[in-house]
Amino acid sequence: MKDLSFEPQTSGGSARLIEQIEVLRTRLRLAQQLDRREIERLLDEVTALRGVALHAGSGGSSNPLDRLRHAEVNVGVAKESAADALGFDGVLGESPGILDALELVRRAAPTPLPLLIDGESGTGKELFARVVHANSKRAEAPFVSVNCGAIPENLIESELFGHKKGAFTGASSDRKGFFEAADGGTIFLDEVGELPMQGQVKLLRVLQLGEVQRVGTDRPVKIDARVVAATNRNLKKMAEEGNFREDLYYRLSVIHASLPALRERRDEIPLLCEYFLNEAARDLERSRVELSREVIEFLNSYGYPGNIRELKNLIFRISCLADRVARLEHLPQEVRSTAAVEYSGSAVEAEPAAGLSLADAKRQASDAAERRYLEAGLRATAGRVVDLAKQLEMNRSHVQSLLKKHGLKAMSFRNNDS
Repeated sequence: MKDLSFEPQTSGGSARLIEQIEVLRTRLRLAQQLDRREIERLLDEVTALRGVALHAGSGGSSNPLDRLRHAEVNVGVAKESAADALGFDGVLGESPGILDALELVRRAAPTPLPLLIDGESGTGKELFARVVHANSKRAEAPFVSVNCGAIPENLIESELFGHKKGAFTGASSDRKGFFEAADGGTIFLDEVGELPMQGQVKLLRVLQLGEVQRVGTDRPVKIDARVVAATNRNLKKMAEEGNFREDLYYRLSVIHASLPALRERRDEIPLLCEYFLNEAARDLERSRVELSREVIEFLNSYGYPGNIRELKNLIFRISCLADRVARLEHLPQEVRSTAAVEYSGSAVEAEPAAGLSLADAKRQASDAAERRYLEAGLRATAGRVVDLAKQLEMNRSHVQSLLKKHGLKAMSFRNNDS
């Protein structure tokens, strides 16, 4: 595991430069065949970045970020750069899990096949969906992102497939659904495991026939949208238990990629921290905060139940609360409490049961850490699941499913606090 080492920055210029280079690395990783035009474009971008780096190293007086923006214009890169389109936080390290997922993306991106991405919440599933889209033949067409868990059950059909004027109360005009909006491009169905059974039936029909039917009309509309779905749940197990259509699962998982948790990709933590520290300084319009040694050690060893999203929130929190140097007291109390429990229990839990495989031992330790984190969150919110979901930036139904998984009852934490 790499140690965290942060050099003071006077601006976000170096982070922006790193961001551009990482995007180029990702595009080169995914490139199976490049035509002459694409090669020349990549060479132009690399040349522009090289010029920025050399000028920055020579002590030029102008702002590195401004120079980088100028270089982007010179090589014909849109103001919303490829980094913004692909996202930056997530494709940084060289862990086997990430490299395996990238290899799947490289092979799957040019095809029209459905793709299912699973992984814990906050591991960068939407990022990978955008990588697939950006490296496909549909890159210039729309990318439509849909959070299935956030759509009320009675509006699923209307939101996904559209409706005709007068189809129901409030339908004052004809409206395209998300699938029609994504025609020719890619539709990303996040939290697809939260779809109710009726929505699953309708989605299966779209995948089978390549057509949608707006609510209030019997006329089908042909669409050509590549489906990329994501979930933090075990859809295969849900299908076996009758909570998810088995035929839909196999339709969605023609290509199946799994993203490892951040605790399994610790080589990314220093790069992510560097990036988020500069991003926080820019967004909060204040000087960049530096990390004390104890905070660095904590960030290197913490379990991150919320993965990259949680790390970003921690960095933004300490960037807001600390003056110049962030210390442990700037971290949330529930996170510090969880860490203390982990450290105190680590000696007992370090020894896995005899005959347990490494993968099972890691899963067991992960489940134990997740349970402790949820318990600390319930104590901090006095058993209020709504507040806990907001704190974790998760869908409420998913938090409730996690509590059910660990046999935790929010009401008991309210009783303890009363």
